Amino acid sequence: MDTPLLTAPDIRQRIWQELQRAVQDRHHEWRTPVLATVNADGLPQARTVVLRHADARQATLQFFTDKRSPKFAELEAAPSAALVFWSKRLSWQLRIQATTTVQHSGPEVDAVWTRVSQSPAAGDYLSAKAPGDVWEEDASDTPFDNTQHFLGIVTLQIQNIDWLELARTGHRRAVFTADQWEWRVP
Repeated sequence: MDTPLLTAPDIRQRIWQELQRAVQDRHHEWRTPVLATVNADGLPQARTVVLRHADARQATLQFFTDKRSPKFAELEAAPSAALVFWSKRLSWQLRIQATTTVQHSGPEVDAVWTRVSQSPAAGDYLSAKAPGDVWEEDASDTPFDNTQHFLGIVTLQIQNIDWLELARTGHRRAVFTADQWEWRVP
């Protein structure tokens, strides 16, 4: 990093700049955070997702998934999650706790599908088989037509961000919400 960020507002602003860059830049390290949820048996589940939207004013993040996926069902049943981001370039880790909303249908899903259906990723949401289904060697996975898709949107309303900076001159850590900032021991 060029100059160390010293104030809470500077750090907060830079975090949101990086999150918004990650949505646009396929090579940004924060493009693919790890999402943690809890399954029906109370066991932790973690997987990588692709960040699709970041809104600083609303303090929300979004990703898309197949609405038949286990993560979608887990978030419907227990609408809270954690995301972990790591940037080697910045030497920053973010741990985000959020409440979630899942959308199976509606105008926003339709608008996203209109964009996604024109891309190679469309096939991910057209498969006859759900994510995690057993693959049978001789079974056909004939995709449905473009009108019957399984795209769902997950919106994360951020509750707090735990920011950690690793530096030779000394590590720094803070936890913050929309209206509170606390420096913590790294």
